[in-house]
Amino acid sequence: MEPMSTSERSREWNAAEYHRLSAPQFQWGQRVLSQLQLRGDEYLLDAGCGTGRLTRILLENLPNGHVIGLDLSRNMLLHARENLDADTSPRAGFVAADLVTLPFTNCFDGIFSTASFHWVLDHQALCRSLYEALRPKGWLHAQCGGGPNLQRLRRRVREISQKDEFSEWLGKFQEPWFFSDAEEAASNLHAAGFQNVETGLEQADFNASSADEFQQYLRTFVLHRHLAVIPTEDLRSSFLQQLSAASARDNPPWRLDYWRLNLRALKPARG
Repeated sequence: MEPMSTSERSREWNAAEYHRLSAPQFQWGQRVLSQLQLRGDEYLLDAGCGTGRLTRILLENLPNGHVIGLDLSRNMLLHARENLDADTSPRAGFVAADLVTLPFTNCFDGIFSTASFHWVLDHQALCRSLYEALRPKGWLHAQCGGGPNLQRLRRRVREISQKDEFSEWLGKFQEPWFFSDAEEAASNLHAAGFQNVETGLEQADFNASSADEFQQYLRTFVLHRHLAVIPTEDLRSSFLQQLSAASARDNPPWRLDYWRLNLRALKPARG
């Protein structure tokens, strides 16, 4: 078997570590999921399902429904399938696909998503893709990073990336995220055809308990695409250690300044 290319590695995730360390994402997702008003027989898309922790809860709230878990990472999808039990697995399916080019048209009663949309750079195309995947009267209920998300960390990443030891690989590296503000998100949803659009930002800081946890978290959740282009483990570790040392001087230390963008919208009856 040939080794994966850098671009292929950057699309993949360490699913086991993601599952182990994903308490903040899981908690954010649970709050979003708790706002859903489900009949129990819907056909839903979990867009960016990750390791399937929330997919499983969705299925438990849909005794007569069905959920398609979608993710770009096949590692995540394998983990998500294993996370289901005998009662829920018959009502679940899993698809590896890009959110911008969803392989669905007029399929879903609703689309649920957390902590995924900010990995898509073209949000106009994303909104059009989501719109096409929904049935008329279908809903979108989602949350992702937005606005000034991780602003302090991103500034430090840019500064350290310019150092001689990293600049060859990261000096011109383009950020792999897009953090929309609420106004632009609403405009993109309206332009795609959605109605009853609601968008808004909320702060959701996360504090790691130690330098080690901070570095593991960055490696797994935030900077895996940066690290994929650094050629050696020694350099990757040095990059994370320098970020951790800078954050240790903050008050409190090892805090990540997260901002979440909430998205609600409906596809009209004649969409």
